[in-house]
Amino acid sequence: MKWRETMKSMKKMMIGTAMMVAAALTAPAMAQESSYKYGSVWETSRIKIMPGQFENYMDWLSKNWKRNQEALKADGMVIDYHVLAVNDRRQDEPHLILIIEYKDYMTTAQLEAMQKRVNALMAQDNRSGSTANAARGAMREQMGSTQYQELILK
Repeated sequence: MKWRETMKSMKKMMIGTAMMVAAALTAPAMAQESSYKYGSVWETSRIKIMPGQFENYMDWLSKNWKRNQEALKADGMVIDYHVLAVNDRRQDEPHLILIIEYKDYMTTAQLEAMQKRVNALMAQDNRSGSTANAARGAMREQMGSTQYQELILK
């Protein structure tokens, strides 16, 4: 009889130990929460201005680009936008950084809707818009763009 009681006691102790080990292993994973959450998406474009074209390009930004951004902002597609001048630029750096803040990444359908909205504002279609974009090459060189996603610390 003693042997059976000892075995039952050992079995209970082993089960209890296994449960404590399992709880210890899973507790940190369950208790830990990320120290950040995802925020808005930022797109930056680096622009090099051709010699003698700074005022012309700024006029285009002020008239056309700003009008597009304001319309997209009113539609809820854009949160905000900025034009930054690069101070003390080196030879291979841009003159301007254009920044557009979006609520989130866009789906293909949302991107197409945005393009349609811009085309309507500019009284153009995709083909004539592409031609107009190429014509702005006399004023500026697009040095590339980058997307970032804000990480909001908790």
